[in-house]
Amino acid sequence: MLSQVIVLFLMKKIKMHILFCLILILSISCSHRPSLSDNSGNYLLLKNINKVINNSKKNISLAIDIRSLNSRKSIYSFRSDIPMIPASNVKLYTSASAIINYGLDYQFKTRIYEINSNLYLKGGGDPFLKVEELDSLARLISKKYQNIDSLITDNSMLDNDNYGPGWMWDEGHGLHASEIHALNLNNNSIDFFIEPVNENKLVKISYQPPTEYVKIINNSKTVLKVKDHDKKFTINRDWKNKTNTFIVSGIMEKSNKVDTLKRNIYDAENFVLSNFAQMLKKYGVKVKAMQKGKTPKDSKLILTHSSKTLSAINKRMMYESNNLAAEVLTKSLAYSDTSFGNWESGLKIIKSLIYDYGKIDTTNIRLSDGSGLSRYNLSSAKSFTSFLDYIYFSKYKDEFIKALPHGGSKKSTLKNRFNDHKENIRAKTGTLSGVSCISGYLFSQKYGPLCFSIMINGFTGSSKPLKMLEDEILALLLD
Repeated sequence: MLSQVIVLFLMKKIKMHILFCLILILSISCSHRPSLSDNSGNYLLLKNINKVINNSKKNISLAIDIRSLNSRKSIYSFRSDIPMIPASNVKLYTSASAIINYGLDYQFKTRIYEINSNLYLKGGGDPFLKVEELDSLARLISKKYQNIDSLITDNSMLDNDNYGPGWMWDEGHGLHASEIHALNLNNNSIDFFIEPVNENKLVKISYQPPTEYVKIINNSKTVLKVKDHDKKFTINRDWKNKTNTFIVSGIMEKSNKVDTLKRNIYDAENFVLSNFAQMLKKYGVKVKAMQKGKTPKDSKLILTHSSKTLSAINKRMMYESNNLAAEVLTKSLAYSDTSFGNWESGLKIIKSLIYDYGKIDTTNIRLSDGSGLSRYNLSSAKSFTSFLDYIYFSKYKDEFIKALPHGGSKKSTLKNRFNDHKENIRAKTGTLSGVSCISGYLFSQKYGPLCFSIMINGFTGSSKPLKMLEDEILALLLD
């Protein structure tokens, strides 16, 4: 009898133990953390990086690849073959392709031609033509000509598609969505300088260039103290109606310092044309008519302005993450004497360069633009690290790495990140709504030189917590 009681007791304990195990397994399987099934690499990194990922409790789609440049093998991989939206990490492909195709000393040419008292301003793809540089051309023209029958802009080097494939229709007035042309001025944008003045008075607004091409409606107000319910200060272009009317509204504190806001312009070719005519008038040159057109073959070249070298343009593009420069470089790759530059052909050249030079399988790469603004772009983390690996062992290594922002670098997307590590990390960030990525090179005392790619998609809200997750993962390598 006693033995039966003992057996029943033990069976009950075993059942309770099994039930407890089932509850434990169920609770673990329902916990809010990413699945790490597609995961391999160095044991210590697996342990530490996976702990960071699990502790983040983020509901995200994540892909990571970290590769040793000594062994040329991955030391940590998580879903590294999965295509993800890369945002501005696409500029890594664009930057290298431009360097390979053009060479570091290449310069874009803005030229002025003359025929029968008509002047043609022909764009050569300079993405960073300055107001001062165009003004200098106008001054030189004034020494030779007092009267011009027609001033004509020639934008024919590139096609007429001014916005990239897959760009959202409502990108609006931001600098990141400036029109793409062969003839560009001041990033095809207006720089607004904002200065609060006396209480209950309009906020003072000035702008550069001082063009007649825009209209300002100022409904703003200066106050002593901004309250929670006060309308935020904004400058919005009426982009829905395709105008260059800028509406200034909202409240600004009197104690605020002078600030700058940049807004893109509609019909940027006419913007250049209007400004150039205005500059010529300032120097005493009369212009009877203005229009767009194409330079006749028998016209005479009278002036040429050369851009900065591609090396300088590329570095500025990568530091600022400048979309206009990236798209001009992409489209220009397809330009020749027999064809104008366009996205489709330019992107085919970039993919060919990735395959031919890097020997990289491009089946996990889809390119729709050269800047990463399009959500149609896809790339895997492994594709990025494979390409970065190739560049590291190529003759383009030094210039390519130098063009990447380093930790804490001013006027860059890393200005507030990795301040303690400086030159030990060189990377390109990529950010869209629901997308945060970072790829580049990292020089670790423990693991040696590395290339890496961290790609995060599918979140809502601010990207700041995701950037903190990226930084925490990379800190394990840097420290």
